[in-house]
Amino acid sequence: MGVTLGTAVGVLPGIGPALTISLLLPLTFGMDPVGAFILFGGIYYGAMYGGSTTSILVRIPGEASSVMTALDGYEMTRQGRGGAALATAAIGSFVAGTFATVMLMLTAPALVELALGFGPTEYFALMVLALTAVGGMTGGAPVKGAFATFLGLAIGTIGIDLQTGQARFTFGVPGLLGGLNVVVVTVGLFAVGEVFWHAATHRVSRETPAPLGGPVRLMGDDWRRSVPAWCRGTLVGFFTGVLPGAGATVASFLAYAVERRVSKTPAAFGHGAIEGVAGPEAANNASAGGSLVPLLALGIPGSGTTAVMLAAFQMYGLQPGPLLFSQESGLIWGLIASLYVSNVLLLVLNLPLIRVWVRLLHVPRSLLFAVVLVFATLGVYSLNNNLFDVAVVYVLGVMAFFMRRHGVPLAPTVLGVVLGPLLEQHFRRGMAISGGDPSVFLTRPVSATILALTAAVVLVPMLVRVRAARGAPRSPRDSS
Repeated sequence: MGVTLGTAVGVLPGIGPALTISLLLPLTFGMDPVGAFILFGGIYYGAMYGGSTTSILVRIPGEASSVMTALDGYEMTRQGRGGAALATAAIGSFVAGTFATVMLMLTAPALVELALGFGPTEYFALMVLALTAVGGMTGGAPVKGAFATFLGLAIGTIGIDLQTGQARFTFGVPGLLGGLNVVVVTVGLFAVGEVFWHAATHRVSRETPAPLGGPVRLMGDDWRRSVPAWCRGTLVGFFTGVLPGAGATVASFLAYAVERRVSKTPAAFGHGAIEGVAGPEAANNASAGGSLVPLLALGIPGSGTTAVMLAAFQMYGLQPGPLLFSQESGLIWGLIASLYVSNVLLLVLNLPLIRVWVRLLHVPRSLLFAVVLVFATLGVYSLNNNLFDVAVVYVLGVMAFFMRRHGVPLAPTVLGVVLGPLLEQHFRRGMAISGGDPSVFLTRPVSATILALTAAVVLVPMLVRVRAARGAPRSPRDSS
């Protein structure tokens, strides 16, 4: 179910894995956690697969991470080689996804062994790093990322203080005494906010799916050019995905740049080079597996989708991190094992059924988003049979619309809501252990190292921008 739904989600422009998982959170409440996370994992991997279909056939990326695929994929379709482009995307996704799952299985336990000695100070430092890194999901707008993170932290403080029992920021509204449910926040920001954004910016696309040219398979020369690109894209994608805040979009851009750099014919890129499809698609899928490494081992999401999955863990009363491997080993290893199965099923689904997925491009997007709004409303109401939650979801949806209008990312806000209460609790415990001495966060070696890394995450990009600005050539007017 997960891989089929995920592939359909990837094919439909505008419906990403983060939106789909957030929509399913209230509907899967009460399910067995193992089954729920296998479903979410299948959706995540499937959406990474399916996003290439619209990029190649219609030049409409289903996800931001498929933008680079559209450059050469659509040109291949116009040249009658759309079948080969779809085939190299599907096979490259299979290779990259399998490699990423193997590396997830090997590297996550090693990180767990390292993190088992963590105390309150180390967890506090780790959460500061997570919030700082994911706050950088805005690309060139760090201030907006910081604003989104602090907004999430502020929302996370609403409700009863666990230590003092005092009501905080409830404004006398009884429905806020229990705080804002993370599922309600996630659905409001991602699902309802996306519907409002579509309603306000709706444009009828004139693009129509191009007919598939040739069989959906690779010929001899295509294999020769695709295999090295898959390998390079897989390595770039996985290690980029492991970095919190980098994500699949950065990985696909880097992989495309690498392929163009090593190519003997760089001028062919942008005009139908198959390496321009193979590399970014492999990187796209490898980064999906890579982003699960910090999520499962350390509780740090590496992308917007894994930030939503972190909210899903909290919905089930689970906290990703070292203890999860020992306390819920069946869930973790069941999820990892299911990712192998997902990759095989996706390859079986994508190659024969590509022509079926293409038909989904004809579904009117207005109808699609209307269904999303209905399921979001019913799902949130079913959590507590409370109309107040529905009202909160729509208020958050309006807020998400204005955040998107001004380029403020949503993922750091969700992460702030999830990690804010935990950040506060670990800070208070660390201060209690040290007798109120804040230097304890700098005197313990591990926490001091993590905080130094956090400072580097903030300062290094700033220094790079300052250096680039100083090295930029001045205009004649400036010289005069």
